[in-house]
Amino acid sequence: MNDKIKKIIIPFVLMMILDLGIYYLHHGSNFGGGLSPHVGLLVILGLLFGPYGALGAVIGNLICDMIRGYYPSLSLLSAVFSFGISYLGYKLWYDSYKGRSEVSRPKLNNTSNVILFFGIILICGVLYSLIHGKLFYLLYPDTISITTLIELRYFLNFINSSALFGIIGIWLSNKINFVHIPEKSEKKFNLKLYKILGTLLILSLVLTLVMDYTIKMNHYRILIELIIIGILLFSYLRKPITSDIYTEDYDSIPEDIMNIFLLTTLFMVIFGIIVASDHTLITAIDNVLPINRTEVVLSMMCFIDILLLIFLIPSLTVLKYIERKVIEPILSFAKIEEFIHENEKIESDGLVKIYSKYINEKTEIGTLARSYTELIKFNNNYIENIHKIEGEKERIKAELEIATKIQAANLPTEPITTNNYLVDGYSKPAKEVGGDFFDYYELDNENLAIVIGDASGKGVPAAILAMTTQVLVKQLLKTEKDPSKVLYLLNNLLCENNSETMFMTLWLGIYNKKTKKLIFSNAGHEPPLVKKNNKFIFPTIDSGIVLGIMEDYEFLTEEKDLSQEIVLYTDGITDANNDENEMYGKDNLSKFFNKFKNDNEPITPLLNDIEKFTKDTEQFDDMTLLYLKIRND
Repeated sequence: MNDKIKKIIIPFVLMMILDLGIYYLHHGSNFGGGLSPHVGLLVILGLLFGPYGALGAVIGNLICDMIRGYYPSLSLLSAVFSFGISYLGYKLWYDSYKGRSEVSRPKLNNTSNVILFFGIILICGVLYSLIHGKLFYLLYPDTISITTLIELRYFLNFINSSALFGIIGIWLSNKINFVHIPEKSEKKFNLKLYKILGTLLILSLVLTLVMDYTIKMNHYRILIELIIIGILLFSYLRKPITSDIYTEDYDSIPEDIMNIFLLTTLFMVIFGIIVASDHTLITAIDNVLPINRTEVVLSMMCFIDILLLIFLIPSLTVLKYIERKVIEPILSFAKIEEFIHENEKIESDGLVKIYSKYINEKTEIGTLARSYTELIKFNNNYIENIHKIEGEKERIKAELEIATKIQAANLPTEPITTNNYLVDGYSKPAKEVGGDFFDYYELDNENLAIVIGDASGKGVPAAILAMTTQVLVKQLLKTEKDPSKVLYLLNNLLCENNSETMFMTLWLGIYNKKTKKLIFSNAGHEPPLVKKNNKFIFPTIDSGIVLGIMEDYEFLTEEKDLSQEIVLYTDGITDANNDENEMYGKDNLSKFFNKFKNDNEPITPLLNDIEKFTKDTEQFDDMTLLYLKIRND
């Protein structure tokens, strides 16, 4: 079913049930006698459902009036004015007023909205009671003598039932989110004209009340008053709604406070209605006081309303004070959310301007304002420092990228392939730069130097030590061909000024292609994997000590026949871990090479085998491999 049709049908049904239900079940009477809660329902249905709610309520009320026996002319005129009054509540709610922070759907979540709500009830109640009193005066001559009494009956019924149905209706509408929210009109209009019309409408009501109690009524004056009020009312209803309507729902402290306040008000209104409708109490008072039964009901309703007024005025005053001194500052502080963006400084100028109103206060709000101001200052300084650090990180990253390229360029980039041998290598640092290196180059027509090293630690310090060692080895080999003597000289050089106690493992070998002999010396490095008789094994060799720790250490030179292949590696290969904290190890390394076909390049398949073993576990150490394959053509 279309929402607009629902917004007509629901008010229609509610009006029929409440109007005729009270009339028949509670022995209600016409002309505002007894309880007539349906009159207050008019403005609430208009407030919640707009013109559709006003139309549905008025149609239901018109039918009920006809059933209750009112003249058709009175029923029609009442329906016209009732529609205007019902629609007026809707128009007044969605208007902008000084001191009202935002225009929203009907919500009693702050004192401004509560005051507006009760103000709408009061204005519409005066309008309804005055108009209907005068209609009865014109169309029912028998009621002329009790016109004032009729107006008072309707007014008391109107404001009490409106307060009751309004609090309940607005609470329900917010729970089920079924209200009519107007669209903002772009139509141009004369704002000043409508302010004048609104002012004149209020003045006409005041003037009518004064005249009714000071000047004797007559039909012509009553008719003129109705015409003037009608013209002003329906002229004002033509005012477009141009307010920005805030529709976002959120929980707020003022709303929680207002809910407690309104719940108390609701209980008081219900209590007043119950007391005013209790036949036993009314009869008892009627027997004691020299007033008739109707006057007893009115007196009781007036008494309850006076008590309610006594409660409302100081309560709203206290709530307004709390809003101004506590809630408004907190809402101002909450605006910081709009200025907070990840990794950005807070735009402090606007916020400090907001908080400056409260900084000098000696209360907790002042403390909070000063704390917020300091927090913004500290945050902005922190973000500024972070940006500087990020800039420095970017600079370091750029420099590391250059260092990575320099280190990679310092390693052999192409294999050496001759009729006698093939030598190649691979290195992958765990970070941007690493402490591993390998090198191979021909010393002369007969000898090939192969070297692999692993500096302690990772990153830049290890890379510097590795590159320094690589250069020193190359320089020393220009004058010295004995691996052990090269390591002796290299160790002494690295021990000098080694304040950080860094060290280096290194294996250095020289292969002679004529003799097929390999002489080598080891400085604490992993033993090589040597192929002999078509099987890879780990030969027993002297381990030596690492470079850079002890001066004048005498390294050993060893010699082996090399007829097939040798594989050199760093511990990043064998120590590669999987997610179960198991290491790849030397066994898997030898197993791989023993199964591998020698005709193919082994580096990529080996890396794939290690990756399969580690199951994408992050690499924690530099990985370097060098192999020399002898050709026996």
